[in-house]
Amino acid sequence: MASVLTHFNEAGDAHMVDVGYKDITKRIATAEGWIHMQPATLELVKQGTAKKGDVIGVARIAAIMGSKRTPDLVPLCHPISLTKVSVDFEISDEEPKIRCEATCETYGKTGVEMEALTAVQVGLLTVYDMLKAVDRGMTMTGIRLLEKQGGKSGHWIAKDRKPTT
Repeated sequence: MASVLTHFNEAGDAHMVDVGYKDITKRIATAEGWIHMQPATLELVKQGTAKKGDVIGVARIAAIMGSKRTPDLVPLCHPISLTKVSVDFEISDEEPKIRCEATCETYGKTGVEMEALTAVQVGLLTVYDMLKAVDRGMTMTGIRLLEKQGGKSGHWIAKDRKPTT
C-alpha cells in the first residue's frame, strides 16, 4: 500500500498528479461488483421480459460508456485513451443476483483502475434503473478492483483471485 496520498500537495491541497515523467506502458485493470434483487426480478432478466427491454445488453453498453466518461465524474482522474473495454455479466444460479466484471486497457502514463471501477458501477446502476419499477430494494455490493497490470507498481491482484497471466 502506498504511504503517500498523491492527490494532495505539500500544503494539503487537492491537485491532479503529474504523470508527465512516467513511461508509457500497457495498463490493464479488472473490477467487479454485484447487484442483489428479488427472485422474481431476476426471472424478468433471465426471460428477457423486463418492461424496458434487454437489461444486460443495455447495461453492457452503459458500462462501456461510463468507463469512457470517468474523468468527467471523478475530479482528479486523468483523461486517457482507452484501447479496449470489455464488460461481462453473470447471472447467479444460487442467489438472485447479477455480477458485473469490467476490464479496461490502455497504453499510457497512468492506470485504468478508475475506468474499470466506474464501468462496473455504471453497469450495475443501469440494471437498477431498468428494473426499479418492480424492485426498488435492489442493492449493489462488492464493487472492487480485482487486478491491475502495468506501470511502476507492476502487477497487483486481489488475494482471492487467480492471476489472469
